Amino acid sequence: MLESYYQSTHIEAGCDEAGRGCLAGPVVAAAVILPADFRHDVLNDSKQLTAAVRNELRREIEQAAISYAVAFVDEETIDSINILNASFLAMHKAVDKLKVKPGFLIIDGNRFKPYKKVPHQTIVKGDGKYLSIAAASILAKTYRDEYMERLHHEYPIYNWNSNKGYGSREHRTAMIAHGQCKYHRKSFVLKEFQLDLFPE
Repeated sequence: MLESYYQSTHIEAGCDEAGRGCLAGPVVAAAVILPADFRHDVLNDSKQLTAAVRNELRREIEQAAISYAVAFVDEETIDSINILNASFLAMHKAVDKLKVKPGFLIIDGNRFKPYKKVPHQTIVKGDGKYLSIAAASILAKTYRDEYMERLHHEYPIYNWNSNKGYGSREHRTAMIAHGQCKYHRKSFVLKEFQLDLFPE
């Protein structure tokens, strides 16, 4: 079972993002404040769970949370400010939307841009250590997956209902055959996509 909180002095929100390494679509972040006595035997890093389990956990998290919020930053903004800053922006936007304001943030990863004057702690692999970060990872992942499945109906050639915008072989092959669309991150394609396609 994961830890309930990093500190107990202030109301604590866990934050995480999904979609940072994708070739298409937004980066999505979530912020979650859980009750201090919240416990769960299954809740863990979203990447360790099946889609069915993630969707069930999402319902449980949304019912149990003191407050939660999800925020999107689109591909144009990602290209404009870079994916790292876009990830920070998405987390800031998610915290902005919380109905209960936290006094402390715990962030999955090793870097974060401070949010206003709220103290924070970055935690490497935090989504496998703290319940609120794991909950944020579940919400960010499930909301983003739903969004990419909707985009799939607009551009089915990329199979986003399956790869969710990540650089799978089918996605990269479709990009070679059909080019980019408006939802692709142009900066990612120029810097990373071609190298991945044509390894030395």
